[in-house]
Amino acid sequence: MDKTRKVSPLVQNSIANLNPLEKDSIIERQLRFQELLISISTTYINSDLSDIDKLIRESLQQIGEFVESDRSYIFSYDLVNNTTSNTYEWCAKDIEPEIENLQNVPIDFIPQWVEAHKNGEAFFVEDVSQLPEDGELGLRAVLEPQGIKSLITIPKIKNKELIGFIGFDSVRKINKYNDLEKEILFVFANMLVNVIQRKENEERIKEQEQKKEELLQYLSRQNEELNEYAHVVSHDLKAPLINISTLISWFMDDNQEVLDEGAMAPLHQVMFNVEKMDFLIKGILNYSTIDRLESDDKHIDFNIIVDEVVQTLMVPEHIKIEVQKNLPHIYGNTWRFKQIFQNLIQNAIDYSDKPQGKINIGMEEKDNEFEFYVKDNGVGIKSTYYDRIFKVFTKLESTGSSSGIGLSIVKKIVTYYKGNIWIESKEGEGSTFFFTIPK
Repeated sequence: MDKTRKVSPLVQNSIANLNPLEKDSIIERQLRFQELLISISTTYINSDLSDIDKLIRESLQQIGEFVESDRSYIFSYDLVNNTTSNTYEWCAKDIEPEIENLQNVPIDFIPQWVEAHKNGEAFFVEDVSQLPEDGELGLRAVLEPQGIKSLITIPKIKNKELIGFIGFDSVRKINKYNDLEKEILFVFANMLVNVIQRKENEERIKEQEQKKEELLQYLSRQNEELNEYAHVVSHDLKAPLINISTLISWFMDDNQEVLDEGAMAPLHQVMFNVEKMDFLIKGILNYSTIDRLESDDKHIDFNIIVDEVVQTLMVPEHIKIEVQKNLPHIYGNTWRFKQIFQNLIQNAIDYSDKPQGKINIGMEEKDNEFEFYVKDNGVGIKSTYYDRIFKVFTKLESTGSSSGIGLSIVKKIVTYYKGNIWIESKEGEGSTFFFTIPK
C-alpha cells in the first residue's frame, strides 16, 4: 500500500483488478522508471551542456534499454518542406543503425503518426506485420526493411508547436507499451525539449556575447585608427600654419609704415583665424593623445597640479580664483588631470561676464569616489545645452578663438578613469561643472 501511494492515479486504476504479485511488479517497474528519469533530469540540470550530443545519446540508451527496445532515436519535423530527419540515434548491440538512411523523409509516407503527433498523442504499432499492405510507399513498406516489429513514437512539443518526436523500435521481438510507460515517455520527451531549448538559449547568448566582443574590438581598432589619423593630420598641419603666421607677421612688420588700418584689417583677421586654427589643432592633438599616453601613473597631489595650471593660464585681473585646501592625492597621469582643470578653468574664464569674476575649485569626498567641482559666476548655460557642450567641436557661440574641444577632452579623460561629469547652471548666474574620480 505504501508503494501505491507513491505512484500516479493512472497506475492505481490500471492495477486495481490485478493480484498482489502483479501489482507489486508493475508498481516496482514504474518506480524504477521514475527514478531513471530523475537521474537523467539531474544530469541535464547539473551539466553545462557543452557536450549535449553525448548527454542525449546516453539518455536514449538508458531509456531504450529500460523499455527493452533495440533502437531509440530523435527526429525533427520540417513542416514547411513536409519532411522529417533523424538527428540522434542509439542502437543495441548487433542492431543496424538507420540514421543515415532517414534524412529528409517525406512525411507523406507516415500520415497516420504525423496526425497523431499533431494531436499531441503517441503513435504506437504493436505488430508491424499486422499493418495493411498499402504499397511500396506505405507505412509497412517503410518499417519492415528496418527490421522493426514494434514501435512507439512520442511527439516533441515546444511552445505549443510540433517540432519532432522520439521513438523506440523493437527489432528482436514484439514489444507492448502500456499506458504507464507511454505516460513516462511523454515526460522524457518534454525533458529533451527543455534541455535542447536550454542549449539553444545558451548558444544564442554565447553568440550575442561573441558579436558584442567582436563589435567592441572593432570599435576599439576604429577608435585607435581615428586617433592615430587625427594625431598625424594635426601634427602635419602645424608646420604650414606656423609658416603662414610667420610670413604674415613679417609682411606686416615690414610694411606697417606703408599700409593703413584698412589694409591691415584683413591681415589681422587672417592672424586671428590662424590662431583659431592653432587652438583647434592643439585641441585635436590633445584629444587624440588621451588614450595614447604610455603608462606613467603615480600618486598626484591635486593641490600642486591645480596651482600649476592656474599659474600657466592668463587670468584677467578682474577674475579671482579660489582653490580649496587639502585636495586629495590620487593615483593617475599628471598630464590627463592637468588637462581636466586647465580646460574647465579656461572655460570659466572665457565665459565670465561680471565685473568681478569668481571661480571656485573644490572637492567633496564620497564613500567610493572624489567629487570635484569648478564653479563660476559667468553667463550660465541653458539646460537644453547640457548634453551638447561635451561633444567634440561644439561651441555655444562662434566668437573667440576657442577650439570647441576643451570640454570634450575633459569628458573623455573622466570617462577614461570611469568617472562621471555633469553640469548645473543658471543663465546669468553661472555654472558649476562636477566630475567624479573613483577612489
